[in-house]
Amino acid sequence: MTFTALIFLALAMSTDAFAAAIAKGAALRKPGLPQALRIGLLFGCIETITPLIGWALGSLAADAIRQWDHWIAFVLLLGLGGRMIWLSFGKDEEEEEEGGSQNFLLLVLTAVATSIDAMAVGVGLAFVDVSIVHAAIAIGIATTTMVTIGVLLGRRLGAVVGRNAERIGGVVLVLVGTTILIEHLSA
Repeated sequence: MTFTALIFLALAMSTDAFAAAIAKGAALRKPGLPQALRIGLLFGCIETITPLIGWALGSLAADAIRQWDHWIAFVLLLGLGGRMIWLSFGKDEEEEEEGGSQNFLLLVLTAVATSIDAMAVGVGLAFVDVSIVHAAIAIGIATTTMVTIGVLLGRRLGAVVGRNAERIGGVVLVLVGTTILIEHLSA
């Protein structure tokens, strides 16, 4: 795999996470660069690990991962997006988003949901002449960068749409999940 192909692969793997990050940034109340970077690093680390897992599974689970990856991502993103939409109707405009373990768990679940396709790509990379370590690192760096930018862009979007930001973010997650499902079913 050429360096250019590796860069394009890394960017392609980060697009779902980028869309989810815009949604998250819109739902947060004024996230700064440190918070955006922490979220980016979380997504980037998970997105680095998943192709390694996929590569390790290789041919043992290739068919199972390819057959179910889109459904797993769809259900996770539908659930997370639906939850965001549901909560947006009961949230007071002045209410600050709560921190803590529940939000961290939701971030991790979102990161996992958007990285399932990277696991399937890892399975595919097991059958071609490519350094999985280089590919995983490239995917992780691209995802960290794109998610950090996405959270900061989402902050701007959140300032524009105000109270509807979390609702819109939930809709974006549902659309990302639906797009993943449609792309895999039509392939």
